[in-house]
Amino acid sequence: MNKLKYHSGFTLIELMIVVVIIGILSSLAIPRFVPMATRSKQQEARVMLKQMFTMQNAYRQYADVYWGQGVTADSLPANQLNFMQIGVEIPAGARYQYAIVTANQSTLLVRATATGLDEDASNDVWEIDQDGLIVCTTDDSSL
Repeated sequence: MNKLKYHSGFTLIELMIVVVIIGILSSLAIPRFVPMATRSKQQEARVMLKQMFTMQNAYRQYADVYWGQGVTADSLPANQLNFMQIGVEIPAGARYQYAIVTANQSTLLVRATATGLDEDASNDVWEIDQDGLIVCTTDDSSL
């Protein structure tokens, strides 16, 4: 006498329903995480701009003028050391390009620009002035 063995497990329909539910939940959750990831990438710009502000003020104490109007730097090896005059090195893998827009005896403006932080073509632009005020002029995470 052969007895039929009862196999416990899930049917194909049950597994497909679970996959569909996970897909729906993922489609709802992922768009909420993209802006958070972009904001964490923006932290690089804020940290580097604050470092440049500090080093520019130290240079100004010595030379009575802010340094480097028109100088730019980014993560490319040929450009990483462009700010070494004030003791700032752009790290390898940096997402932003940094530019000293204005630097004279009384005015400083340094700009950080990145394209495609959240995988689109829009720019993300941050600036710091001689008072240490950091402003996001174009926010890629809100576009």
